[in-house]
Amino acid sequence: MRCMYCGSVDSKVIDSRQSEDGTAIRRRRECINCGKRFTTYETVETTPILVVKSDGTRQSFDPNKLKSGIIKACEKRPVPMYKIEKLVDDIQRSLYNSLEQEVTTKKIGEMVMSGLKEIDEVAYVRFASVYRQFKDISTFMKELEKLRVDEQNKTDDENK
Repeated sequence: MRCMYCGSVDSKVIDSRQSEDGTAIRRRRECINCGKRFTTYETVETTPILVVKSDGTRQSFDPNKLKSGIIKACEKRPVPMYKIEKLVDDIQRSLYNSLEQEVTTKKIGEMVMSGLKEIDEVAYVRFASVYRQFKDISTFMKELEKLRVDEQNKTDDENK
């Protein structure tokens, strides 16, 4: 690692620690040439995933954009931030584990709706109304009825 003070490439590692979120290794280094210390971070190199939008355009997968959409759906709902972050992490992990380089917005949307259904039904309906672009009240009511039937089936299974 090149020293940021003198440019020397000789340094030794003084201390290594995992970052707070566990996604990087923090290394404290000392330059052999000038003796000054500096910090570096080592992270896993990931293959970028491209999101294929409905109009056929592609853009890089952005977990922050995903998180923002989920936060909007959960606005003014009793959903703790750690559940939102876990959902984003679960979706991101699933996408990287699929080893696909391209994923459709439809697949991501279905993953979000599946996760939100477990976390908060109101947030699920909010997200679904935007994602599925409900055209009228009857489409909205069909989704609510489907949700009610799923909940009833879940309750029946638990009572068996």
